[in-house]
Amino acid sequence: MTNLARQPQTCTEHAFNQAAQALIEQFIQTSPIHANSLIVTIYGDTICPHGGSIWLGSLIKLVKPLGVNERLVRTCVFRLSEKKILKSRQIGRRSFYSLTDKGLRQFSSAASRIYAPDLASWDGQWRLVITLLGELVPEQREQLRKELFWLGFTHITTGIFAHPTADLAEVSALIKELQIEEHVAILQAVTPEPDNVPIANRLIRQCFNTQALDDEYAEFNQQFSPVLAAALKTTEPDPELCFLIKILLIHKYRRILLREPELPKELVESDSASQQARRISAQLYGVIAPFADQYFKQVSECEQGAFAEPPKAYYQRFFNSHCQ
Repeated sequence: MTNLARQPQTCTEHAFNQAAQALIEQFIQTSPIHANSLIVTIYGDTICPHGGSIWLGSLIKLVKPLGVNERLVRTCVFRLSEKKILKSRQIGRRSFYSLTDKGLRQFSSAASRIYAPDLASWDGQWRLVITLLGELVPEQREQLRKELFWLGFTHITTGIFAHPTADLAEVSALIKELQIEEHVAILQAVTPEPDNVPIANRLIRQCFNTQALDDEYAEFNQQFSPVLAAALKTTEPDPELCFLIKILLIHKYRRILLREPELPKELVESDSASQQARRISAQLYGVIAPFADQYFKQVSECEQGAFAEPPKAYYQRFFNSHCQ
């Protein structure tokens, strides 16, 4: 699909290209586009690590093969700017867009889950956020719910949110930023009797709907497994296809993952559909990311003239540092 001069395709390259194009076509034909979310995915996954800013014309070109036309991109960028997720800078006749601090914070919180090499280990304690609903206006309650959602909390009953591994310092900073410190209590709970620990964990875990997304994970695995199998057999996949698949991979994975309760590995079956999806994502991302970055930098423009070199953590996504 790219304009790079290339040798004729090998059988393995052809197999990857076919699998990738079939997945892209399926996305265009059968999936709701969710263009706002798709654009945020591109920013968090690729643009931010490479400096943070991109020309609007480049963004339009990047998503066109995914069925998102120029008019829709402009509409999405406008809406995301209204929501204080994106900000623009005009240079001559060109508009360059980057994530705001709010947008960067939201994706950074999500990224710690998306690109994690494994589920977090657990100390057996539960982090609870308790709100005094009568003292919060509806807008404050909804904003708090959304922000806690981004941090992986689950609403277990009226006014109470729970998380087994959350960083309470991050929660405290959020509460302070929202200026509702006097209306929210942050607690860390543990069962006093060892014999009660399994019972307490089972009761709380029942508040986390871990079954609802199984079908979506199973569909995700079915869609991306053939692409992974083909990618593992080729050494020169098409860079543009790699970029498109990389974006679809993270876009679809995060839309499921971030609606799933963030449970530690002690409470999740190792052969669950969600864990299979994590392994597929890690393998496929590792194979195609270098080629995807090659295409991104070739066809995109930023306000600095040249894209920045991504930080070390970018090359360690899905893997521990000692694996690199």
